Amino acid sequence: MVKRRLTLPALAILLVATAVAANLPRQSHELAVAMNDGTKVLLSQYKGKVVAVCFILTTCPHCQKTIGFLNKAQQDYGPRGFQVLASAIEDGAPAHVPGFIKQFNTQFPVGSNDPMIAVEWMQHPTMLIPHMPMLAFVDRQSNVRAQFEGDDEKFFSDQQEQNLRNQIELLLKEGAPAKKATPSPKK
Repeated sequence: MVKRRLTLPALAILLVATAVAANLPRQSHELAVAMNDGTKVLLSQYKGKVVAVCFILTTCPHCQKTIGFLNKAQQDYGPRGFQVLASAIEDGAPAHVPGFIKQFNTQFPVGSNDPMIAVEWMQHPTMLIPHMPMLAFVDRQSNVRAQFEGDDEKFFSDQQEQNLRNQIELLLKEGAPAKKATPSPKK
């Protein structure tokens, strides 16, 4: 009987730990983010770029801070092939997005999704509440290479901006298109 008591809690811990871990790296499946003008932005539109997909709540201070860092990163790394795609997932998100875009002067598309789409895309266990923001990095070949949730103290620490930039730099270097050799001038 003692063995059964010891193995059931251990099994429960193992199941929860397994349920929390998303498969990485993994091929990204399509994600469509609804824009307020009625169009949809597809993640596949950015194939060949490094993409940060960020699911947010427009009133969440941690999400707002992350969007500020992503805004700077979009300006700095956009010319090198980096793209941010953000999606608000709270109730009434389409009504909140225009004010959010204006307040934070976002330099990238911000739209909305049903929260379950975000949870499924992130491979977050449906029985657990996600911690916001949810942030994923997709490489040039459309593989989800890293992802983080707001409760990840290693990523969302006081070094968050540097952690974000390190992740972007890593992926930009990995899949950088080969530079064409310029012919040397003939003598």
